[in-house]
Amino acid sequence: MLVSDWLSNNYIEVFGAVSGIIFVFLEIKQSLWLWPVGIITSSVYIWVFFNGKLYADMSLQGYYLVISCLGWYWWVRRMKRRQGKSTFVKATVDEGRDEEKNVLQVTRLTRRIGIILAIVFFVLYFCMWVILSHFTDSPVPHWDSFITSLSIVATWMLARKIYEHWLLWIVVNTTAIVLFMTRGLYPTLILYTVYGIMSFAGLVEWKKTIRNKQ
Repeated sequence: MLVSDWLSNNYIEVFGAVSGIIFVFLEIKQSLWLWPVGIITSSVYIWVFFNGKLYADMSLQGYYLVISCLGWYWWVRRMKRRQGKSTFVKATVDEGRDEEKNVLQVTRLTRRIGIILAIVFFVLYFCMWVILSHFTDSPVPHWDSFITSLSIVATWMLARKIYEHWLLWIVVNTTAIVLFMTRGLYPTLILYTVYGIMSFAGLVEWKKTIRNKQ
């Protein structure tokens, strides 16, 4: 099969993979633009995962749409709080550079929140596994449930800008690479390979932010 033929048959998945890479790059840079790009990426992958019969991952993309809106709101709200009660903001280049400094600051995971999130993960995993095993034709209910549950937790942590969410993404991406290889979703496989590499970069870059703040 020619490359052009393959691209014509998989252009939606390719587009989703490209927008996904842009999303992670913006995430590392702590740019507010990561959220609208995330909304686009999630919309594309709802279709991709539905066709790949990865139903939990498809549902996860719907969750991503919601959490992207919430994350966008949380980051902007914190930015406005730090800017004070000024009613007008000058649209200057310098202020645009300062925008990322004014949004929600990077924090560390507390023991209390960590325990709560661990409980949430196990509950989500069990419920998804039961549903996928008994009510769908998913060929990989265990792995699909694991990736989806851990991704839900990691995305919430991202929306709250908790540093340790990068560790969860490393686990998610490593598992997803194997899963998508078995399902023949090769553009998505490449995307998650890039995700995995960029997760380590994000871990390092966000660590610098915490160190500089201290």
